[in-house]
Amino acid sequence: MSSPSVRSLKHDLISSELRDAIRAGRYSRGAMLPGEVELAQQFDVSRGTVRKALQELSNERLIHTRSGVGSVVMFDDHEFSDSTSWGLPLVGSDVTIDSQILRMERTADHEFAATVGNDSVDFLAVDRTRHVAEGRPVSLERSRVPAVGALARAPEDGLIDNSLAATMAASGLAPARIEQWISAAPLSAEDAAILSRESGELFLHLIRIARGADGEFIERVVSWLDPARFRVHVTSGDLR
Repeated sequence: MSSPSVRSLKHDLISSELRDAIRAGRYSRGAMLPGEVELAQQFDVSRGTVRKALQELSNERLIHTRSGVGSVVMFDDHEFSDSTSWGLPLVGSDVTIDSQILRMERTADHEFAATVGNDSVDFLAVDRTRHVAEGRPVSLERSRVPAVGALARAPEDGLIDNSLAATMAASGLAPARIEQWISAAPLSAEDAAILSRESGELFLHLIRIARGADGEFIERVVSWLDPARFRVHVTSGDLR
């Protein structure tokens, strides 16, 4: 019988090899890893050792294991959202995600500034959809962030690396605390048309407000998410 140290080494070897393969792109986002039986045969270990390795990868949010289905790769070398974790990873076999900006403009909103406790009334509004390649949109997001630094110039200069998160970071906005409200709600006729759905169709409705270490307003995002494409995965802790 193998000693605990040998079993541990085998577990580490499996998780390390699979981790490297995922990060190198040999298993892209949405791909299925080999099954437990196949992995056990490949590494000449028990299925229990394989499960331990897969659990470690799951804890690292590289994969998501679904009972009776298998382990689906969640890692794609970048965060799906352009801000600190939505807590709603994309589910499915499609691996290519495209984003389309519908609106990006500066706006002055006294009422919104008062609501979020922001001293300035100047904001950058960014509305966008995300969709799988050659498919209809799977989400609609409306973001508002303070119009400071590179964000103030974004309507003319564009987003840094086409990323709102990168532009926020370059502008000195660093989320440290996030509040999220998630519910199921019917789409309005306007939003249904944007998403190519029927008016009244139920979608996941997410409202997220991010604040900095001192409580300053960082971002508000209102999202509509296809429930067939997203699952809720909420984590907590200091984001700094």
